[in-house]
Amino acid sequence: MVLQRDANVNVWGWAAPQEAVSVTFLSKTHRTTTGADGKWSIKLPRLKAGGPFEMTIAASNKLVIKNILVGDVWLCSGQSNMETPMSRLRDKYPEVIAQATNPRIRQFDVPLTYAFDKPRADFTGGKWMEANPQTVLQFSGVAYFFAKEINAKYQVPVGIIKDAVGGSPAEAWLSGDALKQFPTYEQQAAKYKDSTLVASIKQKEQAATAAWYRQLYQADKGEAPGQTPWYAPTFDASGWKTMQVPGYWADQGLGPVNGVVWFRKEFDAPAAMVGPPARIELGTIVDADSVYLNGKLVGTTGYQYPPRKYELPAGVLKPGKNVLVVRVINSSGKGGFTPEKKYELRAGGQTVDLRGPWQYQLGATAAPAPGTTTFQYTPGSLFNGMIAPVRPYAIKGVLWYQGESNAGRPADYQALLTALIADWRKHFQQPNLPFIYAQLPNFMAAKKEPGESGWAVMRDIQRRGLAVPHTGMAVILDAGEWNDIHPLDKQTPGHRLALAAQKVAYGEKNLVASGPLYQSMQVAGNKVTLSFASAGSGLVAKGGGPLMGFAVAGTDKKFVWAQAKIEGNKVVVWSDQVTAPVAVRYAWADNPEGANLYNKEGLPASTFTTEPEVPLATSRL
Repeated sequence: MVLQRDANVNVWGWAAPQEAVSVTFLSKTHRTTTGADGKWSIKLPRLKAGGPFEMTIAASNKLVIKNILVGDVWLCSGQSNMETPMSRLRDKYPEVIAQATNPRIRQFDVPLTYAFDKPRADFTGGKWMEANPQTVLQFSGVAYFFAKEINAKYQVPVGIIKDAVGGSPAEAWLSGDALKQFPTYEQQAAKYKDSTLVASIKQKEQAATAAWYRQLYQADKGEAPGQTPWYAPTFDASGWKTMQVPGYWADQGLGPVNGVVWFRKEFDAPAAMVGPPARIELGTIVDADSVYLNGKLVGTTGYQYPPRKYELPAGVLKPGKNVLVVRVINSSGKGGFTPEKKYELRAGGQTVDLRGPWQYQLGATAAPAPGTTTFQYTPGSLFNGMIAPVRPYAIKGVLWYQGESNAGRPADYQALLTALIADWRKHFQQPNLPFIYAQLPNFMAAKKEPGESGWAVMRDIQRRGLAVPHTGMAVILDAGEWNDIHPLDKQTPGHRLALAAQKVAYGEKNLVASGPLYQSMQVAGNKVTLSFASAGSGLVAKGGGPLMGFAVAGTDKKFVWAQAKIEGNKVVVWSDQVTAPVAVRYAWADNPEGANLYNKEGLPASTFTTEPEVPLATSRL
């Protein structure tokens, strides 16, 4: 494991009531006796970085913990973009993974656990792992790039506590005490303290979901008993219509149906492709897929987000004609293949492009699948199950990458974020605990005209969160993907979080750790002059073209695109359509294409509005 340097380190556990316990570490023995509840705790004096060391814990039995390092421990929490493992990124960072052997970078992966009744004292499992090309595949991508940079900069061991849950809203990570500030969330949490109710809900929802899938499979003509299945290469699909892949079937003739749609494509493979390892990539698919090549099942995924990358077993791919069939199950919304992703087959250094016309046939229609309760998203549940057991552990700071799940209802996010920071500082007994967070990246289709955006609202709320002392923010407006809520670039967020941490947690006073941050505005005639903090060695328009991404509004609050130019460390904004400007917005969109204000250090400016209050638009998600 990794213990926190320069801090009072707690070692704690359980034994028999009134049992004597000793902890020996660095040639010193510390003793205590358990209480009536069997709990014990010993505080070690402040430790210097180093190791490996050994610890002996003795009572009626003896535990010996070897290979202990002392360095910096970071609690890395949030939702799926913090959770995303390096295994998902192996095609983007093959050299990084191959060179990942570093026993001084370690991760503890907290198992998914939620609890409604009270905070848990321990985890259900988990272990520390040293980074190497095999284990690093389980590391958080963002946290690994962060740790790699901190380790290289300060030459100390770095421990990552990966404590994140995909899709989790901020309120799930608040303690019961903190939830008292939010009566609606507190009431939701109280409801599920009734274990009988929770069990009843689970049983009913599981039965409804099972019935939905059972009826769907029975209705699917593609696998009707006594008939040639549609995935068989011998099946006659001459009567099927065609559709462009990638794309969504609601936009291409089928309309907004839910259920099963089968897709079929014939392609020729040159002989040189047959024999070497082969892979099919099918972007991402909404929602679930089963992929057959020449009648053999070669891959299946149960939900929409993971990239479809399927390795082909030997002997499946044939020289000449091949038949590829994809069965897609869509449970709600628009089903189909995500645009602008890779759709190809690769083998032997050659590629077959799988984009273009595919045959398709509707297998079965269904009403949208019944909803289910995601209990781990209940307010307080993840704090109780996954943060509470960490609390005695000494840490250097927190990395937080979250917000996507709150973007559709941003009204209380500023209060939630502020409360969460204060709550965790209280529970970790560190009033100045560094809290470093990632701002939301660019996502969803770009718009040509200025408009409202839930994601822009969230970014501006996150920017305003920097008013809380000892916080830092990584702006990653240039690290997202319009068609993927899980962008593959995790090195940029890791790097910029590391910059913020160096400033906030490590006291690097002269470091430019952020892109430009809006400070104030002055109006003169039809021009607005904006001042910025973190201008670094100067403001620039990235790429050298005109400054883009600014919109201005008059008293009617109707924003129009504005011209902008850099004057020293200020930006002057104006539009001939607005004679008396009252507000300016920058990068105010889900996916603010063209926004190019940076500092000379290469760090992007944050989304902002000069409006005193954040306009609470809702997201399209």
